[in-house]
Formats: sequence, C-alpha cells, structure tokens
Amino acid sequence: MRELLEAVAAGDVSPAEAEAELAGYATGDAGRFDAARTTRSGVPEAVLAAGKTPSEVAALASTSVETTGRAVVTRADDAVEDAVRDVLAADHPDATVDADGRSGVVVATTPGFERPDLDAAVGVVTAGTSDAVPAGEAAAIAREMGATVERVDDVGVASLARVVDSLELLRHQDVLVVAAGREGALPTVLAGLVDVPIIGLPVSTGYGHAGEGEAALSGMIQSCTALSVVNVDAGFTAGAQAGLIARRIDAARAGR
Repeated sequence: MRELLEAVAAGDVSPAEAEAELAGYATGDAGRFDAARTTRSGVPEAVLAAGKTPSEVAALASTSVETTGRAVVTRADDAVEDAVRDVLAADHPDATVDADGRSGVVVATTPGFERPDLDAAVGVVTAGTSDAVPAGEAAAIAREMGATVERVDDVGVASLARVVDSLELLRHQDVLVVAAGREGALPTVLAGLVDVPIIGLPVSTGYGHAGEGEAALSGMIQSCTALSVVNVDAGFTAGAQAGLIARRIDAARAGR
C-alpha cells in the first residue's frame, strides 16, 4: 500500500487509479465505476447510457479509461457519443474512440490496452435487418472479451433457404447468438440443425399482439429444442454469455 501511496504522491498514479486498485471501484460525481469487473468475472464493465445524461456517461467513460485502459458505452446516441469524444479528447487525448451508430456501442482504448485474444469463435445471427441493434451490441461485447465474431445477417424463417445456405459457416462457430423478433422462431430452427450452443436473443421488432418482443421471448422460452434465452433486446447479456463460453473453450484448447 505504501508504494501505491507514494506513486500517488509522485503523480505517477491518479487517485482514481489508486481507489480502483484498493477498493475495486472508482467513485466520481456520476457514480461508481466497477474497475475490477473484468478481472473478477471476465466480462467488461460497460457504461449504460440510457437514463444518464451525456455528461454523466462521458465522466464515467473517462474514469473507465483512466482505471482500466478501456471504456465500453452501450445504448449511446449521437449526443452521448459527442460528449464522450469531447471529454476523452481533453482527459485522455491518446485514446482511440470507435463508435457504431447502429448498435449504439462506443469503445475507447488507450494505446497500451491489450484486448484478450481467444481461440474461439462466436457467430452472431439475425433473422432480419431490424434485429441488428441488439445483435450488434452482442457482437461488440463478445469481441471485446476476445472472441472472433462472425456476423450472419437476414436469414430468418420467412425463407429457410437463406439459413440453409449459411449452415456450413454456422456449424464452424463455437457458440451462436441468434437474434429474432416477431415470433422468435429462428433460434429454435437453428438449434435443430447445428450442434453448437445457442443463445436466443429476442428482439422488440414486430407489431400487433405481443409485438414488442413478448412473443419472441415466449416462443424461445417454449422452444422444443435445446437453447438458452436472454431478456428482450439484452444484447449485452447475450454477448457476455457467449464471451464466457468462448473463454472456457479457449482455456480447454490451450490445456489450461
């Protein structure tokens, strides 16, 4: 501890970094950032933008970069992305910021940050183009956890020829995240065709009776094939689950 305090006094370590090392989290005006989550659970801590002001999100993203070398922001709109870029340009000018406007994921990293590199592949599949938002979130999280991510889009059950044409690629993945709205049939169909663990991601695309993802969620839960299911639009959770499976597969292949 003395060495850490001396490093703070010398200006080599910031108070936020020291707090994160001692307590596992860093506290700021916008809240507490769980800087130890990746080490503890293998899943990166993300800043959920929904329900926060752009300035709060940007402050937490800055703390994330300061304490871990990376920030992951989810459900970000243009105002949030702009705020994150502005604050990081001032606080961490050497950080690189990448944003996917479609999925609402913003990732910032310092030059010295090294992502995990897993010997495992995650396939992220969408039934339709409308399912791309939560699917993109899942893909981003699995990628940040170190998995190789393969996207297969717009292969829903309205035309089974599309998914049949993709079966060879899908069978070579280690785990699949399958996003579908409407009645949520695609994960069930795929689970009967491939020997790969499937995580069903119900999406709030649709209309009419139970059209906000409820029908998709119910259909996946009631599937007669073997699959796991996350909540409606829970792309982060689906990506994290896929990433954890990928970590175990990587460890097994490495003989660890």
